Amino acid sequence: MRTRRLGWTAVEVAAIGQGTWRMGGSRRARDAEAAALRLGLELGMTHLDTAEMYGDGGAEEAIAEALRTWGRERVFLTSKVLPQHASGRGTIAACEQSLRRLGTDHLDLYLLHWPGRHPIGETMQAMEALVAAGKTRFIGVSNFDVEELRAAMAALTSVRLACNQVLYNLAQRGIEYDLLPLCAGEQIAVVGYTPFGGWPRRGAALAALEAIGARQGKTARQVALAFLVRRPELFAIPKASDPDHVRENAGAADVELTAADLAAIDAAFPPPRRKAPLATG
Repeated sequence: MRTRRLGWTAVEVAAIGQGTWRMGGSRRARDAEAAALRLGLELGMTHLDTAEMYGDGGAEEAIAEALRTWGRERVFLTSKVLPQHASGRGTIAACEQSLRRLGTDHLDLYLLHWPGRHPIGETMQAMEALVAAGKTRFIGVSNFDVEELRAAMAALTSVRLACNQVLYNLAQRGIEYDLLPLCAGEQIAVVGYTPFGGWPRRGAALAALEAIGARQGKTARQVALAFLVRRPELFAIPKASDPDHVRENAGAADVELTAADLAAIDAAFPPPRRKAPLATG
C-alpha cells in the first residue's frame, strides 16, 4: 500500500484508508464489519477513520474488535468530536469516551467533525490540551471551508492543524478551487470522504474511467480512487463492509495515471471554474 506524509508531520500514512461511516449501527453486523476492517488492514489500509457519531459509538467499537487480533501500534487511528460536544470540557470528555470505546489510550488524529456553535478558540484550546496530555498525537478539522479553516488555524497557539477532512469525489471537485490550494500551502493533509459519491451509472464519463482501467487491468472505481489520491497532500477513506469491495479499494493503490489519463478524467469530470459552497454529506 502506498504511504505518504500526513501534512506537515513526519508520519507516513496509507494514502487509501478505511472509513466507518454507517458502520456500528447494528450489533448483529459487528462481526462482519470487524472482519472487513481486518481484511483491509491485511491489505495495507492501516489508516482507520471513525467518529463518535457513527453508530452512536458503535463504529469505534467495531474498530476495537478488529484491533484485538491486529494490534493498535500498527494502525493510524482517527476519530472526531461532534460540534455540539465541542466545548472546552466537552471536547476532552468526548475524546476520553472515544478512547474507551476504541480500547486505546491515544488517537493518532482527533478532528472537530464540522463547525458548530461553540467558539472555535475554545475547541482548539481543548484540542491542544489533548495533545499535551498525550491523548492524541495530532489534531485537525472536518468539513471546514477556507474562512473556517483560517479561523481554526488562527486560534491555535502551540499545535498545528494536520488535516482537513472533506467530501471529495469526481462529481464534487469544488475543493480544488481554493480549499485544496490553501491546505497544500499550509501543509495540511486533505482526507477525502465519500469518494464514490455521485457515481455515474452509464455514459461517457463512466466509459472514460473504464477505458483507463482496461489498459491496466483495473476497475473504473479503482481508477477514480487513484485519481482522488493523485497528489501528495491527498488521502481517501472509502468505507466497505463487503470483502470484495475492500479488495477493490486496496487494489487502487498501484494504479499509475498518466498525463493523458488525467486529462481524460478532467474532460469527463470537469474541475471547478468558480467558488462554490463546500459540499458535505
